[in-house]
Amino acid sequence: MSRQEATEQYSRALKAGQKNYKDCVLHGRYPYPQVLDEILDDSMVAGRADMGVIEIPTEQITGTKTAGRRSAFAADFMPLLGEDSEFAYKWIELCAAHLGDEGIRDPIRCYEYLGRFYVQEGNKRVSVLKSYKAPTVPGYVIRVIPNWSEDPAIQAYYDFMRSYQMTGLYRVYFSRAGSFAKLQAALGYEPDHVWTEDERRRFVSGFTYFQDAFWKLGGRDLPATPADALLVWLKVYPFENLKTTPASEILKSLSAVWADVKVLGHADPISVSTETPEQTEDGGVPHAPGLFGRLVKAMFPSHLNVAFINEYSPEESDWIRAHDLGRQYLEAMMGDQVTVQVLNCVQPGEGAVAAMEAAIEEGAQVLFATTPPLIGACRTIAAKYSGVRVLNCSASMPYTGVRTYYSRIYEGKFLTGTIAGAMSRDGLIGYVASNPIFGVPASINAFALGAQLTNPRARIQLRWSCVEEDPMARLAEDGVDLISNRDIPAPDRVREPWGLCQLRPDGSLLPLASPYWHWGNFYVKIVRSIFSGGWDALSAKDGGRAVNYWWGMSSRAIDVTLSQTLPSGVRQLVEILRKGVADGSILPFQRPIRSQDGTVRNEGERWFSPEEILHMDWLCDCVDGGIPAFEELLPMSRNLARLQGVYRDQILPEKESTLL
Repeated sequence: MSRQEATEQYSRALKAGQKNYKDCVLHGRYPYPQVLDEILDDSMVAGRADMGVIEIPTEQITGTKTAGRRSAFAADFMPLLGEDSEFAYKWIELCAAHLGDEGIRDPIRCYEYLGRFYVQEGNKRVSVLKSYKAPTVPGYVIRVIPNWSEDPAIQAYYDFMRSYQMTGLYRVYFSRAGSFAKLQAALGYEPDHVWTEDERRRFVSGFTYFQDAFWKLGGRDLPATPADALLVWLKVYPFENLKTTPASEILKSLSAVWADVKVLGHADPISVSTETPEQTEDGGVPHAPGLFGRLVKAMFPSHLNVAFINEYSPEESDWIRAHDLGRQYLEAMMGDQVTVQVLNCVQPGEGAVAAMEAAIEEGAQVLFATTPPLIGACRTIAAKYSGVRVLNCSASMPYTGVRTYYSRIYEGKFLTGTIAGAMSRDGLIGYVASNPIFGVPASINAFALGAQLTNPRARIQLRWSCVEEDPMARLAEDGVDLISNRDIPAPDRVREPWGLCQLRPDGSLLPLASPYWHWGNFYVKIVRSIFSGGWDALSAKDGGRAVNYWWGMSSRAIDVTLSQTLPSGVRQLVEILRKGVADGSILPFQRPIRSQDGTVRNEGERWFSPEEILHMDWLCDCVDGGIPAFEELLPMSRNLARLQGVYRDQILPEKESTLL
């Protein structure tokens, strides 16, 4: 009976192989298994390691060691030779053994290179087992270690070799170096934790279900690995779900974050939106004449229920107070077009998820979460409520379901820098930076370039409020009498020592100018874009990427307030520059720029892209002081650095509760 079944299995496998061959040819892919000897030469090899006999994931067996019998197999190792061939006879004999009492016991022999396996002996055994979708194949493995290089694939592989010493699993393979540390943290382990046999077994049990869902959703067409996708999924769902929920529910939950998985392989996963809808050519509004136009317009809402989710109350946080003023402006401008809810003192995590769900139950269609730590809850809500528009006040977050927003505050810093340069007697100017997060180095550099515009001798003394308790006092002790302090959160706080200040002889500080946020303008424009269809138009335009709103002075989301004490000539200069920055005729970084290490960052002719500015991690050569390391930060600043830090990918993640 097993012989007949084996013959029928060969017939099915042959049809599958022929189909795979045709698909490969049709789509311009190589139709046979890859050959390691044609990929690799000895100059590319750093060494070899005997791995002994291990269980090899069949999905990672992609080729053969030598050319040999490659034309007998399609790329997926299904057979291509006719049922009357000697090859088919031997394949059927192996298949019958597999169906019998003994099964296929002898391990194959193969080489592993960059996480893929190339069979030296046992091609037909692999073909038989793959035809039955066996998850693993026992094999004696020689690992081929590539020479170290800066190639991201090589770096990811070296990271895998370190992780393999702790997991003993080839399935845990990431496309980016540093990802394994994130998995260890997500599972509640220390970075160097070695998995026990029980932990390995329990992980494989859950991961197998997840991997099946990954393949069903088209994972083979992505540059991401199943482990890459698992990291995305674990940010929203607990690992326990993989062992306790039906396969259909796992597929559904992965579908909810699939857009975030797909964006992993995008060279530029974040679409930075620097213009408001009315600044684009058509305002982001779809045009259609006559009756059809009225029907299209009717598709968009005429009233919205909006909820603001605040980590603190406006009374205890100037940052929240500024956003709350923006909320009040939205209500004043939009009138009965909006219904607004406000939830204060919402703690990140499960509390934030519960608060957002409560807002949705009350009818919220748009959520504005006003601090970066709420991003985790925003992702959970976006996955669960696809019809709700979710925004988080942060920058450079590659999550397609949550739009992030911030402002190009560096434009205002450039203007205050020109004031500092013009009013400095000795060219020595202080600067107090907040945190080493995205956009802050750009603000420091823009301020420095503004100061040099009006005072070529200007040097910026940089200190960080996230490192020392009273950096203003330290600068004063050093004899600095012009200091750029924290920006004012709203224009009505000019009485306090915010922004650019002058140190008076009696030790008091005189505010001269400061950038400030006008969140109300942002909120009004976003709500109006939803009414007009601009929100949906941007979704179509961004090509499936995450959207980061990063508006500047042209949108009036930020501006600069000027003290009445400023000399009239300086005030007039700033007004001219402000107009130029707003209309785009003056670009703070389009000039010769050299960084502290002597590197020429700009010859003076080109402009920096928004992504280059947002992700600056260097400082101009006229700045004295550097970007502090994570270990130097005060404890209260470390969480923000993990979320938004310019070096966040190099920070070891904090472990969560143990899951295995």
